[in-house]
Amino acid sequence: MEQLTQDYLRTKKLPHIWCPGCGNGIVTAALVRAIERTGYDQSEVVIVSGIGCSSRAAGYLNFNTLHTTHGRALAFATGLKMARPELKLFVIMGDGDCSAIGGNHFIHAARRNIDLNAVIINNHIYGMTGGQHSPLTPTGMKATTAPGGTLERAFDLLELARGAGATFGARGNAAQPRQLEQLILRAANHKGFSVLEALSPCPIAYGRRNKLGGAVEMLREMKDSAVSMEKASGMEPEELEGKTLSGVIFSTEAPEFSEEYYRSIGKA
Repeated sequence: MEQLTQDYLRTKKLPHIWCPGCGNGIVTAALVRAIERTGYDQSEVVIVSGIGCSSRAAGYLNFNTLHTTHGRALAFATGLKMARPELKLFVIMGDGDCSAIGGNHFIHAARRNIDLNAVIINNHIYGMTGGQHSPLTPTGMKATTAPGGTLERAFDLLELARGAGATFGARGNAAQPRQLEQLILRAANHKGFSVLEALSPCPIAYGRRNKLGGAVEMLREMKDSAVSMEKASGMEPEELEGKTLSGVIFSTEAPEFSEEYYRSIGKA
C-alpha cells in the first residue's frame, strides 16, 4: 500500500481536507487499487471531477486530472474522450453534482454509451456547499433545505442510468471496500458508459442532522443493509424493504459512441 501511495497520490497535497469519518478516502483508495489492477499505464489514465467533497479526489490523485465546474464533469470528460479516445477516463462525482445540476449531462452520456467510468460517491447530501438535500436524499431525511425532512422521492440512480442507455451499472459501499474495488475494476473493463454508485457516510452534514450516529454506526448500518444481487434473487419483496442492492445491477452491450463517431467519418 505504501508503494501505491507513492505512485498514485500527490503526497505533497496531503493531509486531505475531508472530515473525520468521511468515506471519500475509502472510495478513493478502492479506485486507486482498481486502476492499479487494470494494468493501465499511469500516463493514459485521466481523472475528471466536478465540484463537491468527492471531487477533491482529483487534487490528490497522481494522474492526468481535470477539476472542472459544478455538474459539468461528464461534459468535459466527453469532450476529452472524443478528442483522445485512447485515454482511460474515470469521472468522480457526488450525488448532487451528478444527478441535480449535472443530471442532463448524466442521461446523455448514458444515452450515447460513451466509454467513460462514472464513479458517483453518494453520501445523500450536498456536504461541501451547505448541507442541502440532493436528488438522492431519501424521503423524510433532513437537510438545510428540508429541515422537516425532504418530501421528494429519491432517484434510483442505476435504474435512471439503465433507462437512459448506460450499459453497465453497479453499486458498492465504503463499508465493503474490497468489493467496491472489484466493482470499479469490472466497470473499467467494460466498454461503454459504466456507472458505479459508491455509498459513503457523511457523519457531519448528513448523519449528525439525522441522528444516525457517528462514522462507525453509519458504516455498520451501510454494511448490514447491503444485499447482494445473488442473495436478493431468492428473497421476497417485503424482505428487501429497507435494504440496498449491491454488486453488478446490470451489464449489457451496445455500440460505443466514440468508436461509432470515428467510424462514421472514416477514421476508425
